[in-house]
Order: sequence, then C-alpha cells, then structure tokens
Amino acid sequence: MEKFFKLNEKGSNVKTELIAGLTTFLAMAYILGVNPAVLADAGMDKASVFLATAISAGVASIIMGLVANYPVALASGMGVNALFAYTICGQMGLSWAAALSAVFISGVIFILISVTGVRKAIINAIPVQLKLAIGAGIGFFIAFVGLKNAGIIVASPSTFVTIGNLTDPTVLLAIVGLLITIALVIKNVPAAVFVGMVITAVIGIILGFMGMAGMPTLPEHFISFDFELQAAGACFSGISELFANPFQAFVVIFSFLFVDFFDTAGTLVAIGNRIGLINDKGELENAEQALLADAVGTVFGAVLGTSTVTSFVESSSGVGVGGRTGLTACTSGICFLLAVFLSPLILSTVTNAVTAPALIVVGIMMAQQLKGIDWDDMIFAAAGFVTVIMMILMYSISNGIACGFIVYTIAMIAAGKAKEVHPTVWALMIIFVLYFATPYIM
Repeated sequence: MEKFFKLNEKGSNVKTELIAGLTTFLAMAYILGVNPAVLADAGMDKASVFLATAISAGVASIIMGLVANYPVALASGMGVNALFAYTICGQMGLSWAAALSAVFISGVIFILISVTGVRKAIINAIPVQLKLAIGAGIGFFIAFVGLKNAGIIVASPSTFVTIGNLTDPTVLLAIVGLLITIALVIKNVPAAVFVGMVITAVIGIILGFMGMAGMPTLPEHFISFDFELQAAGACFSGISELFANPFQAFVVIFSFLFVDFFDTAGTLVAIGNRIGLINDKGELENAEQALLADAVGTVFGAVLGTSTVTSFVESSSGVGVGGRTGLTACTSGICFLLAVFLSPLILSTVTNAVTAPALIVVGIMMAQQLKGIDWDDMIFAAAGFVTVIMMILMYSISNGIACGFIVYTIAMIAAGKAKEVHPTVWALMIIFVLYFATPYIM
C-alpha cells in the first residue's frame, strides 16, 4: 500500500488513511437514507434505490482511490437528485426511467470529454484566486448544510433563516458535539473530527437509553440481507421517451452535465487546494484520472438505478483528519459496500446531529483559504465574494461558481484586462448565462 498509494510521499500512513476513510463515510452516510427518500418521490422503489446508492458509491469511490489516488469519495449527489425527482420527473413530467437515461447519457459524455482532456482544460483555466474562493465557498456551504441539518438554523418566512429551537434535544446534542469537536481540533487531537463524531454518537445513544427522543439508537438487528435492484437497466428502456422531445432532452441532459461538472470541479479544486494537489501553474494534478473516475461512477450508478454519482464535498471531513491518498477513498468505498449489509446500524446511529459537527468544523478549516485571496484587488474581491455568498444563498456549488465566473469576466473587462481572460473562461461565461436563461427560454 505504501508503494501504490505513495503514503510516505504524501505525509500519511495506513492508520490515518483508514480513519480518514471511515470519517468520510460517516459524513456521507446520510445519503443512504436521503437519496432513496428523494427518488421515491419520482416513483422509484426505496429499497432498490438504497442498494443502487450504496453499491455505486462503493465502486466509484474505490475506482477514484485506485485510479486517481485522491482522498475523494463519491455517491449520488444531493441537489442533482432533487433536480432528478422534482424538476425532471415532477415539473417536466418524464418518467424516472427516462431521467435515468439522461443521467446515463450525461455520464457517457463526461467519459468522452474526460478522456479527451476537455474537463481538465476547463478546470485548469479557472484563475487561482477563484479556485481559492471556490474552496472557501464550499467550506461555508457545507457548514451551512451542517447547521441546517442539525436544526441550529431553520427556515423563516420573514428573514429566510433564523435560529432553531435550542431546547430541542437533538439540536443540543449537535451543539455539544460541535463544541467538543472544536476543542479536540484546537488541542491537536489525532483524527479530532472523527473522534468528535464518535463521542457525539455515544452521548446520543446514552441519552436515547435514558428516554430522550430523537437520539441515535442501537437497532434490534444490525444486519440486513434484502437485495433487490428493481431499477437496474431501466436507463436503457427510457431512451425513447427521453428523446420524444429533442429540445427537452437537450435541456435535461445539459442540466445534469452542468450541475455534475461544476459540483465535481468545485470539490476537486477545494480538496486539491487543501492537500497540495494544485501545482505552481494553478493546475490540478492527476485531474484526468479523477474526472474519469467521477464519470464512470455516474454511468455505473445510472445502470444500477440511481441519480448522478459525483465527488462528495464531505470528503473534506476525511481530509480534515489527515486523509491524503486514494486509500482514504478506497476505505470509504468498502464501507459503502458493507453498508449494504449494515444498513440498520448505520441509519440508526449516524444521525444529522452526529454528522453536523463534523461538517461545520471542516467548513471552518476550508474557509481559511480566504486568506489567499487578494482582497485589495477589486476584481478578485468581487468575484471571490460573489462565489462564496451565492454558493450559500443559492444553496448550490455550481450556481456559486457560475456567478463568480460571470462577475470575474465583467470585472476584467471593466479593468481593461479583457485580453487577459482565458478563452475557456469566455466560453464558460456564455454557457453560464445560457444555463441561467434556460428556464425562461423554455
């Protein structure tokens, strides 16, 4: 493993990587419960989606670890699953089989542009200052997700968001877990984020035994052998329905392409910045392999019967405890495969209150990238600020990146530096504008 994953070269070891992989898995485990619930609203069978989600996440994460040597795990993405269920199947009226066909085709396109180097060229064309803003923005984004999942902040009709019910036991558990995790990080405790999650879960289980409602619990049966992939192969039967309306098919496939591309780009850039995978030229090392692994995961997931499989920003939780190589991703992948059998245990003990502190603390760590932005230069200050704030307020990594690119390009024009804008950036700005305009064109 030392030779294959280059552990010493990356400043890591087997123990650290295994803990990092387990931490990443625990931070992502919520997808095993959430994704089936979301896709069930599109008419899909929950049990089938659970299996497809776990298996595709496991295989894709292992491919990422072995092929790209990145500490990045993959699974069916949040946001894109909502696009699948509520927009494409709900508003547009397509069946879930047709939607799976669109996911499959978008994955095949991703494989083609990954092999040809187009995806790498686009990511490398992102200015270094914007890369830092993307990484920091994702930090704020996942911290916001953690705060929301924990109930520390909630929706408000007058102010959009407000403070949650601090007397709720689950909210209090998350707050206690957050304070414990911050203290562990400050004390430089090894694997502090993971240890914080374990302590939070144990506290919750104890409180649950004492009769406190909503706490993590131990299930009656730890193992399940319910295996049935009802939607496997349905992506092929839905192709004719998808292309019955060619323009609609284009919009659907483009939407999947856009969200997955820039969610993945943002995640890889953020983690690349964190562990030193961005070289002196601002280019992401081993980008082709990482992007290819991501694309293969999407195709494989579609064939099994789940929405777009993408690189998960929660992988930063594993990086936060020291994960630096593909062994972290492989460990997470094995955990996802084992989850097929251990679903009762995982779904009952790894609650939002347990994962939220990890997401918030890792968000704090990632936000430190803001110090690398030249805030005295209004071009980068404006583009960076817009990237971060829109990523949070629009609740979308890809939308935040799009807004940042548009502002950056306009700012460069205003500064008389239009000739310094990379041709790829010009092309992307046009694509971003079209993306935002598409719902109104339809």
